Amino acid sequence: MKPAPFRYHAPKTVAEAVALLAEVAPQDGRVLAGGQSLVPTMAFRLARPAHLVDINGIAALAHLAMQDSKLAIGACVRHAAFYRGAAEGPLGRLLANVVRHIAHHPIRTRGTFCGSLAHADPASEWCLVAATLGAEMVARSAAGTRTITAAEFFAGIMTTALSEDELLVETRLPILAADTRFGFYEFSRRQGDFAIAMALATFRLADGRIVEPRLGVGGAEPKPRRIAQAERALIGQKPGPEAFAAAADAAMTAVDAMEDLTYSAEYRRDLVRTVTYRALEAAI
Repeated sequence: MKPAPFRYHAPKTVAEAVALLAEVAPQDGRVLAGGQSLVPTMAFRLARPAHLVDINGIAALAHLAMQDSKLAIGACVRHAAFYRGAAEGPLGRLLANVVRHIAHHPIRTRGTFCGSLAHADPASEWCLVAATLGAEMVARSAAGTRTITAAEFFAGIMTTALSEDELLVETRLPILAADTRFGFYEFSRRQGDFAIAMALATFRLADGRIVEPRLGVGGAEPKPRRIAQAERALIGQKPGPEAFAAAADAAMTAVDAMEDLTYSAEYRRDLVRTVTYRALEAAI
């Protein structure tokens, strides 16, 4: 099939883009960056935007650099930019590990980090990274600029705190301490499929015991989030099967798992326990 008719706009500056959004957003105007989620839905006419605002020609949105001890990721930075060298230390290695789980290579060359967050699919690996690490999202509209925390940003299935006339211009990830350990694990039916459940864990060790744990779960609930109960089960514990099993059980109990025609809530909860344990195991 072919998309329904629409008007195409190609602004050259952020100011021009947000001015256009202020005008066309009420008429179902959409932002086009990587297009790996939007374009297929348009082709099947599941989405019928009247206007497309293509931001790919805005050079200022292609930045990927350290700013104020954070990794600043512009709206046009592709997934493939994280294969190597995006940041020094554990954060760079974490991003390089996670990106290889996102769909397939052709999609990684076009899809964008910020676009994934704005789309807010519960099975998005980048959404889980943002929620677990405590990312900040910078949104801009004709009325001004605001910063949104990850905890406030994700509102539900494909729903965010962005207003219809706002453009997500940048995401900021905090730099991880040099001795931070991390582990990521996801379960899907086939390589490249959407994750049914996934977990990301980071922590440091002090005198052989876990400090500053972060444990996030995605895919199982309408939005990714940190699981405080699992983090509490880890604090002060020696890393190993006993502590990891306790945290995995706590995560399983804490999630309000989604249910659909294919996977029951009970199945997803059990998967949460498995992916949590394996993510923690991968961290050591």
